[in-house]
Amino acid sequence: MAYVDFISHVHGSTKRDYLERVCVHDKVECAEVAVKFGKEYWDGDRKYGYGGYRYDGRWRVVAAEIARHYMLPADARVLDVGCGKAFLLYEFTQVLPVARVAGIDISEYGIRNAKEEVRPFLQVASAPALPFRDGSFDLVISILTLHNLYNYDLWKTLEEIERVGRGAKYVVVETYRDEREKVNLLYWQLTCRAFHTPAEWEWVFARSGYTGDHSFIAFE
Repeated sequence: MAYVDFISHVHGSTKRDYLERVCVHDKVECAEVAVKFGKEYWDGDRKYGYGGYRYDGRWRVVAAEIARHYMLPADARVLDVGCGKAFLLYEFTQVLPVARVAGIDISEYGIRNAKEEVRPFLQVASAPALPFRDGSFDLVISILTLHNLYNYDLWKTLEEIERVGRGAKYVVVETYRDEREKVNLLYWQLTCRAFHTPAEWEWVFARSGYTGDHSFIAFE
């Protein structure tokens, strides 16, 4: 298990007003809307989530770096746990010409409005019960999803990622390293259930039996 960063440049490209989220808007109401993971979360007002999550190509370099790092074959089988609108999965099909991709998400809206080219390979499903056979994938990824799970589902999901993956595994979660980042995370997050420091996350990974790589994002 190693720390490998593929997405900090994507995370850092977004500007965030932490105080606005808690001082201008009703944070409780916004969170109650966000955790439904419906249209408002993806394509509604920014106070409810993404504020319009549209394809812009920013994930292409991430897919290319991951494919290169793990030396994935052109026909690799790739699963994204918490794929949302599947922009990253689409990029894998561009980087790896005959890749076979699959994605799951609990958001029916996200799946219905996913990238058209990969939509047939997506399904609404629960991360703690992945609907795939053991050892089905050369790469299993989960980007900014696992911190949205309560501990009992988080541990089961990590076990499921281990079960369905026969090769590389890579997850990215939100974290905090000091009091400022903890406050910023509390201000900014709308759907987070697992609030852990990097050391706590690594403890969870090890105790759950997760053997893949990981990365963190923090709100500086």
